[in-house]
Amino acid sequence: MTTRRPEVLVVQNSPTSGGGRLPDWLEAEGVSPNRIAGEDLAPTLTGVDGIVLLGGGFMPDDDERSPWLAQERRLVVQALQAEVPLLGICLGAQLLAICAGGEVTEKSGETERGSCGVTLLPAAADDAMFAELAAYGELRMIQNHEDSVTALPPGADLLATSDECRVEAFRVGMSAWGVQFHPEVGAERLRSWDEAALQADGYDRAALIAGAEADASRNEEQSRALIAAFARVVHESAARADADEAAAEPANGDEPDGTEG
Repeated sequence: MTTRRPEVLVVQNSPTSGGGRLPDWLEAEGVSPNRIAGEDLAPTLTGVDGIVLLGGGFMPDDDERSPWLAQERRLVVQALQAEVPLLGICLGAQLLAICAGGEVTEKSGETERGSCGVTLLPAAADDAMFAELAAYGELRMIQNHEDSVTALPPGADLLATSDECRVEAFRVGMSAWGVQFHPEVGAERLRSWDEAALQADGYDRAALIAGAEADASRNEEQSRALIAAFARVVHESAARADADEAAAEPANGDEPDGTEG
């Protein structure tokens, strides 16, 4: 663990897709969330110990509708290259996938709404984010998507799946994760969903709310464990970065090597 509070950038891509309970949970784990709108992204990740990419109702390369996505993709590439811990949620997972060479399909037919079952795969047992959840076998997570990752990036590890959506969670390298579901969202969020739009797609909002409320306790326990695991990854990564920086500094009284002048 670090002796300072690491900072995690929490990128909000849509006014209706906020951080929910995630910022409070990060704070409780000794991590400072820096919430920022996509339009306000800085050009680099300097001074950032981790990054969370939230959801949004559009494709990850829809630059005409959401022009900040180009910069967000650049930051994803920077995070992958520098091994800055990254958690992509829904749209955020899709951004990670395409930046790492995967594919995302619009209206893929893998639509999910409400509280849904997510099956953890054997690879999850050895994963830094999912190992402590592996004993559950199945997670209950809030879903709200019609687009999905339809081809994993080369070398990525598939960690979770479901009957409706093949790619529910995956890892790229050792420090970047994408989840199609929403650990930041609790059952209460469903009450704000558009009832007419849900009905047009064949969903009963009252039934979705009832199902989410029935799963609420299990969902909160599992979601909080997942965010706590991400916070540990951030702490460990920040501690390594601090140690590397300290090792690179000249000892007290010593001058750095170089030409005088």
